[in-house]
Amino acid sequence: MIIADLNEIKGRIYPARRRTQNLVGGASPVQAQNFSMGLVTLEPEGGQVPWHNQEQEEIYFIIEGTGEMCLGEERQIVNAGQAIYIPSQVFHQLTNMGTLPMKMMYCYGPAGDVAHWRQELDGTLPKSGVEAPPLPPGAQPQCTEKPKS
Repeated sequence: MIIADLNEIKGRIYPARRRTQNLVGGASPVQAQNFSMGLVTLEPEGGQVPWHNQEQEEIYFIIEGTGEMCLGEERQIVNAGQAIYIPSQVFHQLTNMGTLPMKMMYCYGPAGDVAHWRQELDGTLPKSGVEAPPLPPGAQPQCTEKPKS
């Protein structure tokens, strides 16, 4: 039996002020062909999964907190207990709007890496309105800052 334990998975910190812990796929001991899954903790007041898209379709399930979800041309406040479906290739962004950490689970399929993780770490994430479609009107800005060395 292979078990991934969140208490033992350090995860990775990203420049947009979030920690991602892979439960299935990535650095996890659990690997699957059809999906990847993990926990994301967004720091208070602006921690973010920046504007990006990917080949896989995906679900975000909000466990704790309140955030702004941008999906294509739509923008909406999301709360704990809600699941958001993200179709393949559609640009999306989630920003923590609260004063406490926001937690969400992601699940996407098929399994495999998503380019935005590496792009964010390298400071090469496509910028909204320049190399990527613009964010919906009124949305929180996309974090594209290169990490400090």
